[in-house]
Amino acid sequence: MAQPMFDRFYYGGDWNPEQWDESVWIKDIRMLEDAGINEATINVFSWAQLQPSEDEYDFSTLDRIVKLLVDHHFGIVLATSTAAIPAWMARRHPDVMYTDFEGRRHKFGDRHNPCPNSPTFKTYAPRLAGKLAERYADTPGLVAWHVSNEYGAYCYCDNCRDAWIEWLKAKYGTIEALNKAWYTHFWGHTIYDWDDIVVPNALSDEWEPGCATLSCAAIDYRRFMSTSITRCFTDERAAIREFDKTTPITTNLMSVFMDIDYFQLGKELDVVSWDSYPRYDFPASAVAMRHDLMRGVGGGKPFMLMEQTPSQQNWQPYNSLKRPGQMRVMSYQAVAHGADTVQFFQLRRSIGGTERFHGAVISHADTENTRVFREVSQLGAELKEYGKEYMGGHVESQAAIMFDWESYWAMYYSSGPSVLLKYVDQIHHYYAALYRRNIQVDIIPSTTPSDQLAKYRVVLAPALLMVKPGVPDAIESYVRSGGRFVATTMSGIADENDQVILGGYPGAFRELVGSWGEELDALPPERPVGVRLENGGDVTGSIVAELIHPVTSSVLATYTTDFYAGTAAVTVNTVGSGKAYYVGTHLDENGMDWLTDVLVRDAALETVDTPHDVEVRVRDYDDGRQLVFVLNNGPETQTVNLPERLSGTSVFDGSRIAGLFDIEPYGLRVIRL
Repeated sequence: MAQPMFDRFYYGGDWNPEQWDESVWIKDIRMLEDAGINEATINVFSWAQLQPSEDEYDFSTLDRIVKLLVDHHFGIVLATSTAAIPAWMARRHPDVMYTDFEGRRHKFGDRHNPCPNSPTFKTYAPRLAGKLAERYADTPGLVAWHVSNEYGAYCYCDNCRDAWIEWLKAKYGTIEALNKAWYTHFWGHTIYDWDDIVVPNALSDEWEPGCATLSCAAIDYRRFMSTSITRCFTDERAAIREFDKTTPITTNLMSVFMDIDYFQLGKELDVVSWDSYPRYDFPASAVAMRHDLMRGVGGGKPFMLMEQTPSQQNWQPYNSLKRPGQMRVMSYQAVAHGADTVQFFQLRRSIGGTERFHGAVISHADTENTRVFREVSQLGAELKEYGKEYMGGHVESQAAIMFDWESYWAMYYSSGPSVLLKYVDQIHHYYAALYRRNIQVDIIPSTTPSDQLAKYRVVLAPALLMVKPGVPDAIESYVRSGGRFVATTMSGIADENDQVILGGYPGAFRELVGSWGEELDALPPERPVGVRLENGGDVTGSIVAELIHPVTSSVLATYTTDFYAGTAAVTVNTVGSGKAYYVGTHLDENGMDWLTDVLVRDAALETVDTPHDVEVRVRDYDDGRQLVFVLNNGPETQTVNLPERLSGTSVFDGSRIAGLFDIEPYGLRVIRL
């Protein structure tokens, strides 16, 4: 069950007053208060200011910033500033700078620039975090500690190589075990001595990103780097905990970012926080999926929406403005999926630097008389009035989708069958089909035990390429006990070392689905395949078509074109009191809607029919309350027919909301059941 982590609904974001003359600070505070802002995230990139030399620390500017926020009763998210190192450190201790994929040691500059295994960084970063905690742990209004910022940079230096070799020794024990796991007989890559091991980058066995001679070696380096970055977090966390035992500690994640296993890092966070920056052309389902993933990384607890833009990004190819009302509905979408804060990057737009054109509450116009400021103020007034009622709710889901970072990596290194077969796209393809029926989804790790799987009516594992020990047994137990499981092309085909399981695809799930795959046909975009459904409908498949042999399964759909016309495209197998489905091609939207309807019927899933762009979500509360969020994520007025079970009274004005009603572009309703 979920509980609010904070005493109020925090509405704010990143504020960088150190970039400005102090005369601007008071003006900012007054404008932010007018907008209903009650929180500021500070000190994110201030290491250079806080520590101007080896043994000198200067907290005078930060002291004044903190005092100003305390005097005005703001909540404070205090960052540790360790995402970008000061120039003196790079000059005196070159080991602190990361070495990139091409083998180049970087000079001072950029951000996310330290080597995670640098002795220098491992000394100075926790030391700074500890000094900050010692000084500010008792600050009134301290909401959370924010370690580093958007962790991500891999390093390929000699320090990392040495640490990786020690990591490999601990994992494998012997060279013989490593050679077996890495399949080093391929291309004569036998390792004779630990000193033969080199980091897999452009100078060695990963000649370009995603092209690795030995995929298991490349995946092991990713495992190691993810662990190293997680250790950077826990080192700073430990330093903070010496002086502050209770304030939540977090770092901001980036949803489907590939380079860190967020299920690993998420276990170390007191509260998950993340930064939501969808492209202008992202469907609402893609944003919803990312919220659900971040909630899953946090074990289902409420999360912090640490960053979003009130208007536009600055780093995408097309940095379109959010349309009137869009920022509000996107904020409520986050709340509906489990957010207990709404925060922006940034509160004031900078006048220099690479992010000077990134949106902000206070724009370059430097006035409250802007569209964005008015919209931020409207949302601020609502959250001040109703925000606490939204907090602490959990999301009860009928379905779960397994997300596995190691399968993500394995798909990245998979040489074939098609460049169009991308892991996150496959996850979203299945998520979107459930989303269109307003079926709430938890996104869970593949290692979820069977007793926890049992609460879901349907579990899907799209492209779960690499299967860890124990996973097939847990899924089989779930199915035998009445669950419905969906595997797809590329599911279950390899073990934890990314070696193919013989006997036909889907490998580890072959017996469970009662079918085996013989070949995979890669389908160029101009050559889709026809698929005939059990109900007589015709749809198309793309990207891949797997040639499937049913054994104990029944056929639900067949191919209608090419030499494999008449063979199985989708099968279902009854196992115990449950069923296991196998999907051999990338079904189009109509095909996915059919598959979802099959699951709805077989698993008795509850659905809500809404127009395109409208989603319905429910948050449940420990005191028995339920809130229904009806969100129009599109630019057209839509008519909603709300079922009686979701009808109730408006949070905003107490009016009855039931049956048919129109919802304006980017509009929303919040309903008390």
